[in-house]
Amino acid sequence: MSNSDPIIVIGSGAGGAAVAYKLVTSGHNVLMLEKGGVLPRDGTTMDVKRVMKEGAFKNKELWVNGQNQEFIPGEYYNLGGKTKWYGAALLRFDPHEFLADDDHQCLAWPFGYQELAPYYDEAEGLLSVNKFDNEPELQALIDRIVKADPRWKPDLLPLGLKREILNDEQEAKHFDGFASACGYKSDAEWSLLDKIRDNPAFRLETGKTVNGFLHADGDPARIVGVTCTDRSTYTGSAVVLAAGAMTSPRILQDYLMDTRLEETLPSTPLVGANFKMHLNSAVIGFSPFSNQDVLRKTAIIFNEDYPHSTVQCLGWIDGDILGSELPAAVPKFVTRAAGKRAYGFFVTTEDGSSPDNRIVSCGGAGRPLMDYDLQRIKPAAREHRRLVRAFITRLLAAGLVGADKYMGMAGTAHALGSMVTGTDPAASVVDADGKVHGMTGLYVGDGSILPRSSRVNPALTIYAWGLRLGRHLGAQAN
Repeated sequence: MSNSDPIIVIGSGAGGAAVAYKLVTSGHNVLMLEKGGVLPRDGTTMDVKRVMKEGAFKNKELWVNGQNQEFIPGEYYNLGGKTKWYGAALLRFDPHEFLADDDHQCLAWPFGYQELAPYYDEAEGLLSVNKFDNEPELQALIDRIVKADPRWKPDLLPLGLKREILNDEQEAKHFDGFASACGYKSDAEWSLLDKIRDNPAFRLETGKTVNGFLHADGDPARIVGVTCTDRSTYTGSAVVLAAGAMTSPRILQDYLMDTRLEETLPSTPLVGANFKMHLNSAVIGFSPFSNQDVLRKTAIIFNEDYPHSTVQCLGWIDGDILGSELPAAVPKFVTRAAGKRAYGFFVTTEDGSSPDNRIVSCGGAGRPLMDYDLQRIKPAAREHRRLVRAFITRLLAAGLVGADKYMGMAGTAHALGSMVTGTDPAASVVDADGKVHGMTGLYVGDGSILPRSSRVNPALTIYAWGLRLGRHLGAQAN
């Protein structure tokens, strides 16, 4: 691998940004290709109507599910990827979540927690991870929940938020699901790419949709560059696929088919397989009293009866935000009154791996396919249903009337696992260092590689994987 030729990074989300940051700050040339553009910093990305009602910044690409029904996944194509829109919950996987769990259909990582621990440390520093005290009304609610049943165990939620956000009420109310205008939320652009933007070793090209690879003469397994839909081409010493777990496998699938590598590469059947995205449900609890807390998303709750699941608080909810999820016929005075009394929670359950839950490109002949069925991961589906019911019951005992909504196929914020890492080329797509089995010069740097989704948000783990991959590629180039 030549140190003079750039390493090409496809995608600017958590993994891609972390790879690029690590490489550039250690003296290596990087060319980053991003499908989307740069988001405005004028405050429009925190406008409820623009963001939630109109979906102005969301993906509009149609997909089909396993029943050939069309839907639009909740994807974002912009500099910083989905990290611009996440809720900034940055948690580590627990050590046991690097091991296999056959009963829950969970695959093992090719290494243990200690291998990723120093990169977790580095990511937490770069992303300004903090814990904030619960505000008074939330703390009172949690106290009522815990007092009634000590199996519910709360903890403060690690957040990628700068403490200055507490002095900016507009940002504090609009970080969960919105893109920060002032940089108080630690996303991939603010926290990593801005630090290397002016470095001569870093080159960024936006509006570039990668659709294939260039290979060495007579050797399709040796990748030397990429092609884009606008017919531009770029060459480099290595290529890092970091376009996300719903896009990266499709690019590789098309290439394997076009070059007929699919006939010889042992991991071909697993490219796109084992897709995961967490089982997520939003739970809203309505109180008889108005809720004056602002930040709100400061707590996470565990219960040993549901070992693969967590309950997190959601950020600010008001009538405008609540109304964006309700039919237009609901009067505004109703949504405003309900919004003042609403507490939001996100119930998350780790989904197991099924090779039949997969992403399929369709080679441009049709809509991309997400074939994901809860019947294939029954242990996860059972635990999730039980937890939602139990938590709504617990809210009722604490004085709140609860309602839930399963996020379903469109809720792809935690898309993962479609090109898992492992040591066996017949059971995984990339090796422990992120290189695609059986190929040279091609690596994967996004959430596609995660063998497990764990019970918490995956962003910090993707950042850590990207930092580790960047270090490995830098060492290879020296």
